Amino acid sequence: MREAIAGVDLGGTSIKVALANCAGDLLCHASIPTEGHLGATNVLSRIAELLSQLSQKNAVSLKVLGMGVPGLVDVEQGITKFLPNLPSQWREVPVARQLGDLLSCQVRVVNDARAATLGELRFGHGRSCPDATLAFMTLGTGVGGGVAIEGQLRLGPLGAAGELGHQTILPEGPRCGCGNRGCLETLASGPAIASAGIRLMNSGQAPNLHQLVEGEASRVTVVEMAQVAQQDPLIHAALIDASTYIGIAAANVVTILHPDMVVLGGGVAEMGPLLIERVQSVIQERVGMFPTDHVQVLKSELGVKAGVIGAIATAKDAL
Repeated sequence: MREAIAGVDLGGTSIKVALANCAGDLLCHASIPTEGHLGATNVLSRIAELLSQLSQKNAVSLKVLGMGVPGLVDVEQGITKFLPNLPSQWREVPVARQLGDLLSCQVRVVNDARAATLGELRFGHGRSCPDATLAFMTLGTGVGGGVAIEGQLRLGPLGAAGELGHQTILPEGPRCGCGNRGCLETLASGPAIASAGIRLMNSGQAPNLHQLVEGEASRVTVVEMAQVAQQDPLIHAALIDASTYIGIAAANVVTILHPDMVVLGGGVAEMGPLLIERVQSVIQERVGMFPTDHVQVLKSELGVKAGVIGAIATAKDAL
């Protein structure tokens, strides 16, 4: 029977899984609802059941499972420490041991943004440059990230290195869920940007956005705002502000790492050229100690698959 590796991307509402051969070529993928209210043991049992079914269907035996989780994890022990978006927050759950026992394979658990960083390095923009230094920013409901230095993912103690969304951008800015003030996440996450759009729409300052979403605040996202940015000047200004904050964060990373590339993923990256061009401009404006012409700013190639492909990359690196 052929050996295979598996990837699991654990999210607050859904779980994405995939099987790949040991070279990292995808064999199949599937998803199931998280149903986190049923508890960690139930969630892990259903993941194991699904992977067992997929393994049987594809006539493979699992050798290594990589898993990305949305929060803090002890990567050495495979124990989740704090997953804020899941019921019970999965404190001290021995994920690697439980899944390893159920599936009889090695299990490697990392933060989902760090997994996505590795996925981008191995299967995205970094695949043609295996020794690249890369900074990855996940710009979605929250803002996460990761860094790879000369082709190696930097994890640090507890796998927490690379929390790029929790740089202080405005010292007296909004309070962040982490306890700090003015983190990038409070200024340029998807919800933060959408809130700015909703305020403008509700005050009558974004008529084209109002027309596009028929006045429904729940329909306002970065994508809709980008669609009307040329017609609603204040929406355009709000997107520029958010992109500037992201650019400042990226410039900080460039100053520290001097990476080959800064890759932007998540829903906010769907803003398109406006975001990429503004981030490039801010890096050039704010990094003065050395030339930054060679630093590429790129939209992630992996899109919504970044998490599960990153989990596959995590498994592959553990072989």
